[in-house]
Amino acid sequence: MNTPCARLLIVDDDPINLRLLDGMLSDDYDISVALGGEQALKRVAATPPDLILLDIQMADMDGYEVCKRLKESEHTCDIPVIFVTANGDANEEIKGLELGAVDYITKPFHPLIVKVRLKNHLELKRQRDILNRLSSLDGLTGIANRRFFDKVLVQEWNRTLRSDDEMSLMMIDVDHFKLYNDHYGHIAGDDCLKAISRTLAAALPRSTDLMARFGGEEFVCVLTCTGQQGAANVAEKLRQSVLALGIPHARSEISPTVTVSIGTATARPSINELHPENLLHAADTQLYLAKSSG
Repeated sequence: MNTPCARLLIVDDDPINLRLLDGMLSDDYDISVALGGEQALKRVAATPPDLILLDIQMADMDGYEVCKRLKESEHTCDIPVIFVTANGDANEEIKGLELGAVDYITKPFHPLIVKVRLKNHLELKRQRDILNRLSSLDGLTGIANRRFFDKVLVQEWNRTLRSDDEMSLMMIDVDHFKLYNDHYGHIAGDDCLKAISRTLAAALPRSTDLMARFGGEEFVCVLTCTGQQGAANVAEKLRQSVLALGIPHARSEISPTVTVSIGTATARPSINELHPENLLHAADTQLYLAKSSG
């Protein structure tokens, strides 16, 4: 299977320069273009590219301002920006690099140099993306880890606050897991957690929902745009999916197979009254009630 082409966004208000760069790079990359700063920001918001070639001198918004806005957003700050300019002044280059650009190419272009620089920066981005993905995964189960969950919880809270919607959180705990470990051994316990995590993640109805390992035998799930009844429905689906695994648990006090308890909480985020930690605490309280009631 062929590797997908990297996506490049070329930003320049001179159509001649756009055609020149497009002709130079279109055989190797998936190219999109923008004829100014405002159009570039809209293009990036709609389909984030892997790298941006950005002219500095543009009529509607200069490249420095475009780069500044890109670096201020958590959604676009990691996209590499290479400034393209006819100005070879060292101070201008320093300014661009201080704003967060990764490189500076001066006109007239030397095609081989442009291609090599692009290739190098895209490879560096690919390696950073791999490291970022690995750092967000739990080493045992392969699903999202606590660090990534904490980040997503705040992001989703802020997004839901802006949309004036509801969101829900689920805390999930494997019942009597210490007894399982004591009886079957820690290797079997690890295999049990792996099977449960795969099942929980696969049972989520939408790709926008997040399942993460919270720690030990606890998992946590962020449900976007989901009210109380929707969260209850998902929780029951998850509970049944783990039950259907039929993993024997001879020491369980409630079932011959492994089960989970789930606590759910729903909130409509507000600026002054609620915080993400309140939702997490509420879900944890509901989990405790679920476990204490058997």
